[in-house]
Amino acid sequence: MSIVSSKRKNLQELLFPRGIPPLWCPSLTHFDAGRRIDLGRMQAHMAWMMPHVKGYLVPGSTGDGWDLDDAETDTVVRFAVDMARKKGVSLLLGALRKNTVDVTGSIERFLDILRKLTGKSDPLAALIASGVSGFTVCPPAGKDLDQATIGAALEIVLDMGLPVALYQLPQVTGNETAPETFARLVAKYPNLILFKDSSGADRIALSGVEARGVFLVRGAEGDYARWLRSAGGAYDGFLLSTANSFPAGLLDVVDGIREGRLAEALRVSTALSGAVGEVFGLVGEIPCGNAFTNANKAIEHFMAYGPKAADREGPMLHGGIRIPESIISAAGESLRRYGLMPEKGYLE
Repeated sequence: MSIVSSKRKNLQELLFPRGIPPLWCPSLTHFDAGRRIDLGRMQAHMAWMMPHVKGYLVPGSTGDGWDLDDAETDTVVRFAVDMARKKGVSLLLGALRKNTVDVTGSIERFLDILRKLTGKSDPLAALIASGVSGFTVCPPAGKDLDQATIGAALEIVLDMGLPVALYQLPQVTGNETAPETFARLVAKYPNLILFKDSSGADRIALSGVEARGVFLVRGAEGDYARWLRSAGGAYDGFLLSTANSFPAGLLDVVDGIREGRLAEALRVSTALSGAVGEVFGLVGEIPCGNAFTNANKAIEHFMAYGPKAADREGPMLHGGIRIPESIISAAGESLRRYGLMPEKGYLE
């Protein structure tokens, strides 16, 4: 094992004393009728997920991380840190901004919050005391950026010396970190501890480049049973928007694969993939938000309120509109068709 890989392993063990969770969730940010962040609703939702999901990204793309302003972002960060400290789950903080200056500024602001919450001035001590395992960042946005520019921007963030999870999200950034750029970064920076790919192309995981101990998680939806290493796949775990809606089911897939119950894992994976694919296809007409957020808010509405959720107003989006009744009703029909409608909602 190289010196960099050994340092990475030691840092991971320090930040994840119970091991890195195999299932992560970019939790939803809920809003009330006045489009204010609804922390009570978020607390109930996370309490329902936490028996099954032990890792969270806040705010991720599914939690409106690209759209929240700084004050809103700080609100959900403080909330998530409080939940993580009370419940002992792992937490990544999303510094999701489209240029490097704003990314580093967000990280510094998060550190200031953590120092004040914990009384620890040392950055790593403040992270550990707050239950935060690192900061999630993307390459700077721009479809014409070359790999030299992308790599240099990521080095600015990594040179801060803080634990970093690198996020591949071309749907927003318009570009990808290439396998050769990833290989160079992981060989140089032991503080690059985790990599998430939501592209659906899986270029880095499938490229054969050595991850050197970086924990690889897949963020693209569907066909879950084939992607874990224990099933012959390329990933160590998942960081899935649909963990907001199917935390128990997705954990069943992960555990089934790891424990050799492949037929059972495939059955659950097939049902989840079918319903998720249908609902993601429904939300394209919504004029604000993103598919990850909107599809999961439509599905999670039924997890919260049960079979009669379609009789209630749809969830409020950050953009100030509610998900239309027609989409909510169609999402409910998909859940029934795949046997995924809960008998009772967790808020009932």
